[in-house]
Amino acid sequence: SSELFTLTYGALVTQLCKDYENDEDVNKQLDKILFSPFLPRGYNIGVRLIEDFLARSNVGRCHDFRETADVIAKVAFKMYLGITPSITNWSPAGDEFSLILENNPLVDFVELPDNHSSLIYSNLLCGVLRGALEMVQMAVEAKFVQDTLKGDGVTEIRMRFIRRIEDNLPAGEE
Repeated sequence: SSELFTLTYGALVTQLCKDYENDEDVNKQLDKILFSPFLPRGYNIGVRLIEDFLARSNVGRCHDFRETADVIAKVAFKMYLGITPSITNWSPAGDEFSLILENNPLVDFVELPDNHSSLIYSNLLCGVLRGALEMVQMAVEAKFVQDTLKGDGVTEIRMRFIRRIEDNLPAGEE
């Protein structure tokens, strides 16, 4: 089933490259597919993904960003992509880290054409991470730093904690 997903995702990226004039617009669309307040259907997919993860993993609430990083790498990536990225490059403040993917299953069977050198092919992963974490009250930034499709030795996603999202209940409700 992972090969089917990989091929289907490849077809989606190919269609986006045809629909949009430049790689930056394609990158934005890939990021929005699973997380965007402007695309309700995609947003709902992100909500379902975190609900599925919480139901299937039996993982409780994470108490800090380090624990969140461990759950992302050791449970979520393993569950959905069959890989376990390593967690490295923690910032001194503990609010940033890198996920290093030795093998990115999304890029199996993929070669970037020369005319798409600025395409971030796996940008979907950043949207998934941001969307899922928002559903558990964590605002984060996720971006690609290295990509094996661009000749780097590994794929690196940099994660940065922005803030806790507080539930705002109307006055008088608890």
